[in-house]
Amino acid sequence: MTLQPAVLDRPVPGTAETAETFAAVLLDMDGTLVDSDAAVERSWRSWARRWDADPDAVLDVMTGHPAESTVRRVRPDLDEARVAEATRDHLEHEYVDLADVVAAPGAHELIDRLEATFMPWAVVTSADTRLARARLDAAGLRFPVLVPRDLVTHGKPDPEGYLRAADFLGVDITECLVVEDSAVGVEAGRAAGATVAGLRGEPADLAVATLHDVVPLIPREVTA
Repeated sequence: MTLQPAVLDRPVPGTAETAETFAAVLLDMDGTLVDSDAAVERSWRSWARRWDADPDAVLDVMTGHPAESTVRRVRPDLDEARVAEATRDHLEHEYVDLADVVAAPGAHELIDRLEATFMPWAVVTSADTRLARARLDAAGLRFPVLVPRDLVTHGKPDPEGYLRAADFLGVDITECLVVEDSAVGVEAGRAAGATVAGLRGEPADLAVATLHDVVPLIPREVTA
């Protein structure tokens, strides 16, 4: 059985027509595979009140970044021990606030297509292992490979997570499609050398409105 790479044989809405091919798909989690917006905002607003930070300023800078990076940005006065404490405090609240975490539009359809065609794919997220598994489970989403923040030395916008995922899958990162919803994630995907699809109007190599628009990039059949 020969696996057929994904071929973009028709333009995705908002993109120019291209003959781009992909050997694997690497997906961000929050805002991409999982709609966790309400939970994320609640947890950061609550954290800001506990740690004497401006909630709006926190929300302005947190998207796509690991929790520790956000803590450092909004409380640059904290020493290393306090940064670690503040990060743990935030994560402990996120682990249990899963009330309205759901699959993003098109997520189940895309995963079904990836699995039906044996397309290699992975989730690459700024969340740590416990939080990523909790949110993916709450959303009812299965996954073959997970590259969370605690598996890499440097989080997004560093490309390490995407490079690690491509290595796990045994594919060349330059043949991968990365799907992201934030500027930080797009930067990470591009720095790794992948083609990047941007959700939520995020400028990238390909523009997609939802994951429904990513499905046509995956071949319908596996050739024998």
